Amino acid sequence: MTRRRDLLLVLGGAMIVAPALRAQQKTMPVIGYLSTASLDQAGAFLAALRQGLSETGYAEGQNVTIEYRWAEGRNDRLPALAADLVGRRVDVIVAANTPTALAAKNATSTIPIVFIAGDPIATGLVASLARPGGNLTGFSELVLELMPKRIELLNELFPKPRLLHCSRTRAVPILRALFGTRRTRRTRKECSSRS
Repeated sequence: MTRRRDLLLVLGGAMIVAPALRAQQKTMPVIGYLSTASLDQAGAFLAALRQGLSETGYAEGQNVTIEYRWAEGRNDRLPALAADLVGRRVDVIVAANTPTALAAKNATSTIPIVFIAGDPIATGLVASLARPGGNLTGFSELVLELMPKRIELLNELFPKPRLLHCSRTRAVPILRALFGTRRTRRTRKECSSRS
């Protein structure tokens, strides 16, 4: 009888203490990863993301969880995918490019968003690079100030080109600012004189 009473006391105490202990345990942080691509197209970027996390002491599945959302080339799916990540209450959203960053920005003003974008100012993601403000931060792949240096590096790699072709799209504001909207041909001399 005494053993039974002791067992009931221990079980009763455990039932009272267990919820309090569970409430004190910190859950793993969750990163929401939003991409316009598909899993097979994002291999190199994901490897770099995982390496960066590893360098800061995080390992996927051990002390951090990553929730992936793939638009698979269908940007019309981005708002719903971003809303899904917000609904899952991820701790941070990693936006792989400008369209994903815009979708994430429209979905939340409280969850931090880390983006990679062409021109975050022209696209309205941030007010300035120095002080992005809000819940967004990240970096720009296309910085107008770096273009002369890039052309200089091209001249070093290919010292005697007859023609430098710059592929661009009118949809990227920074490229419109750099090249305008008309077709142009610049020779090596003209390009290097801009550096």
